[in-house]
Amino acid sequence: MSKILIRPKNIVTVNKDDEFLINYAVEIEDDTITKIAPFDEFNASGYDKIYDLPGYTLTPGFIQTHVHLCQTLFRGLADDLELLDWLQKKIFPYENSHSYESLRRSAQLGIYELQTGGTTTILDMGTINHHEAVFGELAFSGMRAFSGKCMVDENDLLPKFKESTADSLSRSYELAKEFHGSENGRLNYAFAPRFVLSCSEELLKETYAMLDDFPGALYHTHASENKGEIEAVKAKTGMDNIEYFNSIGVLGERTVLAHGIHVNEKEVAILKEKESRIAHCPSANLKLASGIANIPNYLDEGVSISIGADGPPCNNNLSQFTEMRLASLIQKPLHGPTAMNSKTVFRLATIEGAKALGIDDKVGSIEVGKKADLVLLDLNTPAQPLIIDEENVYSTLIFTASRENVRSVFIDGREVVHNGESTVYDKDEIYSKGKLELKALLKRADVE
Repeated sequence: MSKILIRPKNIVTVNKDDEFLINYAVEIEDDTITKIAPFDEFNASGYDKIYDLPGYTLTPGFIQTHVHLCQTLFRGLADDLELLDWLQKKIFPYENSHSYESLRRSAQLGIYELQTGGTTTILDMGTINHHEAVFGELAFSGMRAFSGKCMVDENDLLPKFKESTADSLSRSYELAKEFHGSENGRLNYAFAPRFVLSCSEELLKETYAMLDDFPGALYHTHASENKGEIEAVKAKTGMDNIEYFNSIGVLGERTVLAHGIHVNEKEVAILKEKESRIAHCPSANLKLASGIANIPNYLDEGVSISIGADGPPCNNNLSQFTEMRLASLIQKPLHGPTAMNSKTVFRLATIEGAKALGIDDKVGSIEVGKKADLVLLDLNTPAQPLIIDEENVYSTLIFTASRENVRSVFIDGREVVHNGESTVYDKDEIYSKGKLELKALLKRADVE
């Protein structure tokens, strides 16, 4: 059993009272927070390690509810395109050219970036093949994750990038059997039909039915991201995206839909009734010119909202700091300066993400009994407010902090980032090996 003590300057708990604690310490035994109390209630003896950091701020680890680790290699190779062209001309051909090793290196680079930026939990959508490589890296890295191979059995955009319905279902089921609940529950499965335009109705419905065999698993897909997509969905199904999902019975509290930009009032009501979740990806929505999701309206209606960076080729980074900042700023010209205040946004990036994934009893806030998924930030720099207190700490985290302020990151009590550097990966090694794999992949890919 390991036992550590963290003594920061202050703690942003994100508990039910949003307590901001000054001169408190956090005790961790193995993977769990066992005590939170004022400094003078702890005896310094008996700990394997003490982090005595009087200038640092301790927060929960960030939770990103939509990423694509399989796309990290493609950063900078699919710019200035709208969604369907982006998929057809670049992303589908690239993903179709992945080997086991290129996918492994892509996952390494993505996990490295996420962890060093303070993200401790992700909901990841893979590509069609070799998804065991992603799970291998998730296990090795210590990342907490829900992940699954993407499922595609129809594809007019790139016909060779698909599989049979039976193969898609059986391969997903076998992966779920192998990895769901693995690593002492740190890794779980998310069934991932890509989106309506690449999935038959049979695939969508049969995939949802498989949730019954895997308690806690998720149903993760894209929805209502782009106007052209919406038009194509209506031509295919006769309905808007969310209405169609509802008609075939694939909405529920274990369904996480990425984007949800172009929805009507009826669809918002459906999402609320079915308790389905929306993963908001502001950078990707702006870069692909998809639009701005009406997040304040979702929140007013009681729809679950969380935040994710999406994929590196449509962002082009995986920083939750960037996503939080944009999630607030893009709404203010539309809804006024008080819309999406910083505390609300920080909760979307932490505890609300945990709720969306069904694991808020384990992570998302700093509380006794929860897993020790934590971030230590050094906010004592000239680029930060000179005084940080309960009044401006959320503003500081949303509008001025960045990945450069991340000093230590813990997942399950394991320090995966120390002094801003990964304790898991050699950054020079994964960069050089990733570059070699990308060059080989580009030779395999049929891309202009």
